[in-house]
Amino acid sequence: MFGRIAADALGLSDIGKIIDPKDFDKVEADDYVFHEDDEKIFFLIKSKSDEYCFTNRALIHVDGKNAISKKRMLRRYEYFLYPVRNVFLETAGTVDLDVEIKFSMGEVQFSIDVDKKQVERLKDLYKALFKISVITYENKIGLDYSVQGINLAVSAFGGLRSESKDVVQNFKDITDYAFEWLVENRNKYVVEDFSDVFLKYINN
Repeated sequence: MFGRIAADALGLSDIGKIIDPKDFDKVEADDYVFHEDDEKIFFLIKSKSDEYCFTNRALIHVDGKNAISKKRMLRRYEYFLYPVRNVFLETAGTVDLDVEIKFSMGEVQFSIDVDKKQVERLKDLYKALFKISVITYENKIGLDYSVQGINLAVSAFGGLRSESKDVVQNFKDITDYAFEWLVENRNKYVVEDFSDVFLKYINN
């Protein structure tokens, strides 16, 4: 018992291990993956207290708070709702036992310690998360531009004096077109499934 308490106090128990794909079905996080909707685990880090499960759609965090308590808090962060930002990889010093990957999703910040012997595999996750952050950022700009464009077009058209007496129909036509435009661009610029990115960078 004392050994476990000491390890927890020193933070040694929080050094995560990267789990092999053949063992994904043995971790707790797998129970919360939407396999029914073709969600798939691509990368998983497990410490004594936490699991960080990266799927094609979300980060599933099984939060154990510390290595002693058996209580768990499940948190799910969809990539399109919690954009990935500020991805960093901190390599190990001479006496360090771990490397560290840091990133934020929305307003939530993560700092995950991983066994330094697995740094090469962690680099794959770093590349995938960094690429997702770039795609999400560029798509947000594209979506913002498309919204600004349709708003300007609708305002300009609405400001013209129509020769038609059917004002209601004209208004309906404009709003229907604007709605279709926004839906089309939302589908174009909001990515919910990043399977292609993980398949490109994660070498399992």
